[in-house]
This record gives sequence, C-alpha cells and structure tokens, in this order.
Amino acid sequence: MSDSENEDIGLCKEKSFQVFFNTNATLLRNYLYYKFGGLEDIDDIVQDSFIKLWDNCTKVTTETAKSYLFRIAINQSNSLLRHETVKLKHQKEVKQINNNTNHESPEYLLEEKEFMAKLEKAISSLPDRQREVFLLNRIEKKTYREIAELSKVSVKAIEKLMHKALLKLRTEIENLP
Repeated sequence: MSDSENEDIGLCKEKSFQVFFNTNATLLRNYLYYKFGGLEDIDDIVQDSFIKLWDNCTKVTTETAKSYLFRIAINQSNSLLRHETVKLKHQKEVKQINNNTNHESPEYLLEEKEFMAKLEKAISSLPDRQREVFLLNRIEKKTYREIAELSKVSVKAIEKLMHKALLKLRTEIENLP
C-alpha cells in the first residue's frame, strides 16, 4: 500500500479527523463569516460540513479534504441564503396582502382571510424545490428561464417543478377544511 493510500485512510481515523477539525474549523468559520456576513447559522453549517466530510472520508483524499470541506460549506450557505430570500419575500407578500384595507363586506373579508390561510398552509407543505420555484415565479415575478439560471437547471425542469407545485396546491386547497 502506498503512502498516499495510507494517508487517505488516515482521515477516517478519529484522531486524524480530530486534528483536521481542530486545524480547519475556525478557519472555515471565519471564511464563511467574511464571505456571507453575519449569517446566523454559520456554526451549524461548519458542523454539518464536517459531518458530511466524515461520512465521505473514504471517498475524499487528504489532499482534497480541505477544498471538499469548503465547497460543502459554501454550497450549504448559498442554499440557505436562497431559502431565506424566498422565505422573506413570501412573508413580505403575505404581510402586504394582510395589511391591505378594502371596503368589502365582512363575509367577503372573512372568506378571503380563510383562503389566504389555506394558501399559506398549502405553500408551506410544498417540497422545498417546488416552493422555491413557485414563489420565485408567482411572488418575485421571475420567468422560468431566470429561475432555471438561478437554480442551474434546465427550463424544462423548472416547468415540471412548477406544474407539480400547482397541482399539489390545487389539491391541498380543495382538501383543506
């Protein structure tokens, strides 16, 4: 067995991994802080990144472990930021709808409020990707092409996700009490 193979297996040993963790955890945390600012979940992202590295230690060489670790953390941070952006836009839209005052009948306002509650519940029950595509299209008014570019997938994939989201929303809203 060559030295590089011994070294690669070494990352899967608890003591070696602990040394790697002690060497890189603060470095990774600081990097994420400077790259993404005061992201609340930085410590969780660092921990999850090391867990994923540990789970895949047999597939990652020690030469590539640090770059692999940083790539995991960056991807998780980007995903979290995208999710938070969509979530905030959705909350803003719902708040704006709730704050709009109109002079409709009380019955109409009650029905509208009940429908909005059903809609919010149905949107919340969508799988993450479907919810993200739906909100980007319907709330942020992004085209399928723009969403595809943001998500780095094909326009067809976005169309399919949107179709599934609309079908699920229709079913959910009809079935809610």
